[in-house]
Amino acid sequence: MLRLVRAASAAFVLLVSPAFAHNGVTHLGPINISVPFARATLPNAPVGGGFMTIENTGTEADRLVSVTTDVAAKSEIHEMSMDGQVMKMRALTDGLEIPAGETITLSPGGFHLMFMGLKGAFVEGQTVTVTLTFEKAGTVELALPVLGAAADAAPAHTMSH
Repeated sequence: MLRLVRAASAAFVLLVSPAFAHNGVTHLGPINISVPFARATLPNAPVGGGFMTIENTGTEADRLVSVTTDVAAKSEIHEMSMDGQVMKMRALTDGLEIPAGETITLSPGGFHLMFMGLKGAFVEGQTVTVTLTFEKAGTVELALPVLGAAADAAPAHTMSH
């Protein structure tokens, strides 16, 4: 029995070792994810948003291709932009490119994660767990601390796991 527990523990360490958090930054190969957060929602809100900074320290571009979570019926990577006086939002069906050596910020009013069909409100002080999948770097689970409904950014010291 002890041998089985040790083997399971070793397998778990191998599975999670490609991604780790240090100084509030989650590392996944050349991808560094920092200052993640979600905004609090009203109790019956149908949608919510997720935000973060993604840095690619590698020598080739990568792409955030999907986001999943158990707290919503559907999750997508979105872009919000202004066309004159009209705000437009669209799903990035091909994902979001993270060019080599560059940093992309997912923030209110720009690129963001969109959670549709919420199964419950995002409550300030709690966390929303998401799984991000990158084309090359792989998959990482990330906790988004829920900040106030009007939050524009997370504090730089926000920890992710």
